[in-house]
Amino acid sequence: MSAKNRPLDNQDRKILRELQKNARLSNAELAELVGLSTTACWNRTRQLETEGYICGYVALLDQQKLGMADTVLLEVTLDRHEDDALTRFGEELAALPEVLEAYLVSGEYDYLVKVAVDGTAGYERFLREKLYRIAGIRHSRSMFALRCMKFSASVQA
Repeated sequence: MSAKNRPLDNQDRKILRELQKNARLSNAELAELVGLSTTACWNRTRQLETEGYICGYVALLDQQKLGMADTVLLEVTLDRHEDDALTRFGEELAALPEVLEAYLVSGEYDYLVKVAVDGTAGYERFLREKLYRIAGIRHSRSMFALRCMKFSASVQA
């Protein structure tokens, strides 16, 4: 087994869970919460980063306060499915700031896209001025999210 794929022990998982709750913890605070010395905690945290278990640290922003209170789930089908068409569409889609997540999926549609907008008028602007200017879209279908039942920025440790 390579070092990259080593199994996590309970201390590693405790560190990951505490950082998921609050990534701004100082090393001393984190060490106290997980029951390690500051040196051991710092070494384990750096090892988790080096091995790729921790991919980065982010600030989660309030979508509503930033004027994009609505979430739309969008299914998109393309005209063509050659590698160059998929790559180009994926790159152009990823460049749109309203797009929170985008997945190439199996099934009836090619992409599932999560978009943040300011109501129906904001969504119409997004469609007309941005999404539909990307060449190759054959069909799209959208659903406004009424309520978020669960949100997690990452998998649980």
